[in-house]
Amino acid sequence: MPPCGPLHPELITLLAEAADAPPDWAEAITPQSRLDGDLLLDECELAALDALLRARFGPGADLAGLRSGLDLAALEALTVADLHRLLPEEDRS
Repeated sequence: MPPCGPLHPELITLLAEAADAPPDWAEAITPQSRLDGDLLLDECELAALDALLRARFGPGADLAGLRSGLDLAALEALTVADLHRLLPEEDRS
């Protein structure tokens, strides 16, 4: 997959909101941060993130749809860059 470039600042905000994390938690997020292994998001937080992404970026930002087609290894490897690629083209830069 191609690199995602700079992360949309609102994506970082939504990740922190879904994780109910303190503000400094978001400072360590990079495109390569794994949702499971690095950010330690659980199923409830991922569901909240899915709802937040859809509310802000529209139905194409479908984290649940992306996750539904993945096996366990791919779920564990899912990164913030993968989320970034779900955003509408105009929001990726």
